[in-house]
Amino acid sequence: MSAETSRSSKEIVQPRPTTKVVVAKPATGTSTVVKKAKPATATTVKKPAAAAAPAAASKATKLAAKPAAKTTKPSTRTTPAAKPVVTKPPATSSPTASSAAVRAAAPLADTVPSVDPMPRAVPTDPEIPEATIGTDAAFASDAPSVTVPHTVRNISEVRHFFRTNDVPIFFVGATPFNLLGLDRWVRNFSYVSYYDSWDGAHPRIFTPAHKPVTDFESGEEINNWLLLNAEVRARMTQNLRPGLRPKVALVFFNEETERICRELGYDLILPAAELRDRLDSKIVTTKMGDEAGVPSVPNVLSNGTTFKALREAADAAWLGDELVVQTPYGDSGKTTFFINNESDWDTHSADIIRQDIKVMRRINNLPVAVEAVLTRSGTVVGPFLTELAGHRSLTPYPGGWCGNEMHPEVLTATQRARAMDLVKRMGDRLDTEGYRGFFEVDVLVDTDTDEVYLGELNPRISGASAITNVTAGAYADVPLFLFHLLEYLDVAFELDIDEINARWEALSGADVWSQMIIKETSETVELLTSAPATGQYYLDANGAMVFNRAALDWHMLQNESEAFFLRIYGPGDYRWKGADLGVLVTKGRLQVDRHGKTQLNIRAQHFIDCLRAGFVGKPLDDDARAGFTPGPGVKSQW
Repeated sequence: MSAETSRSSKEIVQPRPTTKVVVAKPATGTSTVVKKAKPATATTVKKPAAAAAPAAASKATKLAAKPAAKTTKPSTRTTPAAKPVVTKPPATSSPTASSAAVRAAAPLADTVPSVDPMPRAVPTDPEIPEATIGTDAAFASDAPSVTVPHTVRNISEVRHFFRTNDVPIFFVGATPFNLLGLDRWVRNFSYVSYYDSWDGAHPRIFTPAHKPVTDFESGEEINNWLLLNAEVRARMTQNLRPGLRPKVALVFFNEETERICRELGYDLILPAAELRDRLDSKIVTTKMGDEAGVPSVPNVLSNGTTFKALREAADAAWLGDELVVQTPYGDSGKTTFFINNESDWDTHSADIIRQDIKVMRRINNLPVAVEAVLTRSGTVVGPFLTELAGHRSLTPYPGGWCGNEMHPEVLTATQRARAMDLVKRMGDRLDTEGYRGFFEVDVLVDTDTDEVYLGELNPRISGASAITNVTAGAYADVPLFLFHLLEYLDVAFELDIDEINARWEALSGADVWSQMIIKETSETVELLTSAPATGQYYLDANGAMVFNRAALDWHMLQNESEAFFLRIYGPGDYRWKGADLGVLVTKGRLQVDRHGKTQLNIRAQHFIDCLRAGFVGKPLDDDARAGFTPGPGVKSQW
């Protein structure tokens, strides 16, 4: 196993085509089931620059997009397939495709079959958004304003505060992935998303209708574009009571984001961008850990510009022959390099020299992620999660992060206690920097010596939040991110953080959740014509992965036969090597140990194969492909 996996932060579309025929397309060797779906109303798709569609067509679009509330298992009978509808795909482009490529590829989009390739359960009632006892209060819009007359002192009062919250809070990003489902807990919490994975059916997600072709280079650029968008600005100030300022949370932001929020009268409820950027450096993290008594994997900080200088620094620190080199800023393993000889150095030196680097001994390790929140009352430590990293079925990047698992055997009791102490010490050290709020720590457990090391510090919301917010500890108390909100909202609180941490530690083995981020791994560049819908899926009696119903998030999953898929790229978008296709969340494990190595289990591979079969695209011609410049995706870092 590799010594380290590098990951800065973890964040994660277009209207889906009209569905007439649905055919299961699982992986080779799996059963294929043909299902007839309930006929859908034909949908008229608007181009961003075109005139508004007639009101009747718009109404039909919305009705066709409503998710299902009640379903039955699909019939096993095979029925004749209806003739597919041929429609023109949406003109809205992936933000990472160059404008020239979009124009060149336009002829390919004139006639594409609009067929949903995933099997579906047959609905028995009209499709409506799901509503549960967990969402009713959070979705109530007419509840009276409630004043908190005293200091919040326990979890019951924390819950009451958020269930009666009257301050609009927006999570802004390319997708709502990181904090999806938090609106079940917090009244007036909603999302502004560049991509609409629900095609307008999610009641708390707003996506601007007009999105001209734009080449984004980072997650920060996407978020700044959203904040400046006229539709978004109108939405965020809609029905705003006098004296209230909208609160904004993001994964990616910079000083320009801060300037925009100041000018528009928004409160950015995050630490300062300058502080976060400084703390994001692996070099700074290592130094802070040393000062806090938190050990890192044996290392030396250097700026070696030759292989000889690298070896001299490593030999002086007794790091051995196999080295791991990290540059200060990087994501998903893209800036972590394994150097065993001069040939390895020659391969990667262009990405290493001319900057400070961290040179580490290569160890066999178990990478573990943990999120925490630094509050005025102390550091709340979340559950520990193992990582999915470098699986070729999920990511083309060696060592690249591609998911997480939470289960009772993540750490032993002794390892967990030492890891919790490590995180608390880092929280205390961050406190001296003036930091407040959410952060994530990568912990490395040496599988040969059982030592627990600091890997990385990610001073932001991370992708692990998707699981952290549905744990037994979260439902016993509140999701971890609510402690971050407490720190930034106008409320006084005094909480017994030690008591909360003790309870969460006791519940750490009471749940099993997993998630995996599915990237395009082939060299293909295609215009997508079909993609699996966002919603809840299940494995039927024949082993086929079947779309069961529309769903707002993964909180309603009951067992490991069910899964929630969040589509990221859809019809009208482009896929290329490294593009994020979607995220699957499920109860149950996705990895297994085979011959001392962690590999995807059979169930995980089946999910991946079925979902990949659901993405159908049309290759770009040579001219369009030559002009296509893929960017970093909907997220620049995870």
